[in-house]
Amino acid sequence: MEHHVPLISTLAAGFGLALIIGFIAERLKIPALVGYLLAGIIIGPHTPGFIADIEIAAQLSEIGVMLLMFGVGLHFSIKDLMSVRKISIPGAIVQMSFATVLGMLVAIWWGWDWSVGLVFGLCLSCASTVVLLKGLEAQGALDSVNGRIAVGWLIVEDIATVVVLVMLPVLAGLLGSQLVAQSDLPLWQSIAKVAIQISAFMAVMLIAGRKLIPWLLWHIAGTGSRELFTLAVIAAAISIAWGAAALFSVSFALGAFFAGMMLRESEFSHRAASESLPLRDAFSVLFFVAVGMLFDPSVIFAEPIHVLATVVIIVLGKSIAAMVIVLAFRYPLNTALTVAASLAQIGEFSFILAGLALTLGLLPAEALNLVLAGAIISIAINPLLFRTIKPAREWVLSRSSLARQLERRQGPFAELPMSVPSKYLKDQVVIVGFGRVGSRVAEMLSQLNIPYVVAEQNREQVEALRKRGIPAVEGNAADPAVLIQAHITNAAMMVVAMPDAVNVRYMVATAKKLNPEIEIVLRTYSEEEAEMLHKDNIGTVFFSEDALASSISQHISERMQAQ
Repeated sequence: MEHHVPLISTLAAGFGLALIIGFIAERLKIPALVGYLLAGIIIGPHTPGFIADIEIAAQLSEIGVMLLMFGVGLHFSIKDLMSVRKISIPGAIVQMSFATVLGMLVAIWWGWDWSVGLVFGLCLSCASTVVLLKGLEAQGALDSVNGRIAVGWLIVEDIATVVVLVMLPVLAGLLGSQLVAQSDLPLWQSIAKVAIQISAFMAVMLIAGRKLIPWLLWHIAGTGSRELFTLAVIAAAISIAWGAAALFSVSFALGAFFAGMMLRESEFSHRAASESLPLRDAFSVLFFVAVGMLFDPSVIFAEPIHVLATVVIIVLGKSIAAMVIVLAFRYPLNTALTVAASLAQIGEFSFILAGLALTLGLLPAEALNLVLAGAIISIAINPLLFRTIKPAREWVLSRSSLARQLERRQGPFAELPMSVPSKYLKDQVVIVGFGRVGSRVAEMLSQLNIPYVVAEQNREQVEALRKRGIPAVEGNAADPAVLIQAHITNAAMMVVAMPDAVNVRYMVATAKKLNPEIEIVLRTYSEEEAEMLHKDNIGTVFFSEDALASSISQHISERMQAQ
């Protein structure tokens, strides 16, 4: 019996090949996302053999876009962004502008119209959230100050790209699109109309959605049915995205993003994120497969110079711009290199933007192929860039006196003010890191009237602590100068309250060299690391997120009161 089942064959081929090639990519220490793109290329119309239904794949990828944006909204944190806003907001804006201008100049050099170059540059300016998070997790840097800066930077890029996605259809006629009719309305009226539609949608979501979605999830969770809860989350994401497009002429992407943001306000946000993750991952895979199907690999051989120029803009142009900006804000070289490596790739937002521009007639197929080629290559080499951060830093510092001077330069928050009371300068506790655990330890110490000084790499955090009257110094505690400024020589104890497997031994060695009698308390994320630190016998080690802060605080209290 013959069956005409293009949907099933597309799903079977897409998922099957994505699994195989994604597995091979992971074994080669390459992000699985590259494997998904290659799977799409193989079943696409530009390679021999089986060809999947590209129209069905495109519709499935739309669901992938919705769920990707829904996930971004679920994880969007105003608090995280505000903690690094002074560097992430201007940094992201300047870096995106620089990459866009580079892309536009190169496109004009190739003979393309300026409007095509503008859209092409925008496609190269936004990095992939998926790749960034994966790279930071692999390095154990997601919760570090470097990780928070990179994530905050990308949140700003995501917001900017969402704005571009919303405005691009409005501006398509002005940018010379032949597929979109020029509006009879003046440009300012067209923009105002879109702004009103978006504002109306946002108002509905903030007023009704913010209360309705949590209320709905509360009652569905009360049934005890996991399937109904998962169904409610997915239905909310897709229905709100569709409703936003149908009622307010807002893109699917923006609608799904706001659905995630509203759900984040609910007490069920973590459960919603975890239980919708498998379906989000599955459709995300189909999105990348569908994108791969659009890619014509012959462009690599037909236009190698164009491909090389695209990759150079993504990997070098964006990275150099990010490094200069971070160093200009007086952050250390390690932070600059980490942020640069994090942003030296493009991914899902670039695909969404390029696909929309292609549909609107603002990008030729060649430009889309160059964006896809740049994405595949930059994602594939991104893990290598992360692994070069440490040797690159050591190489630069060993050969450049200017770099060493910049690394040692003192900012206004690198030392304690002269007005700090003497009780914080002797027999105090030095807390390294002021995240979830460090802040809870500090709160407990305040209740016990035990003086403490905070050493934190996040300059905005140090500024906020000083405004609250808490003594704090800015910098990496692996640097002796930072611990000296925290008066480690007179301290009774140092608490390393941040997960930093790379630098923790340097911190401890430095502290004990400056103060042989100091007691060390450490926190760790993994049992393996805890066992290694126990064997090294370099301090008291605590593990287990739930009881960590209270256990550390109790231990400190007992030891300090015994002195």
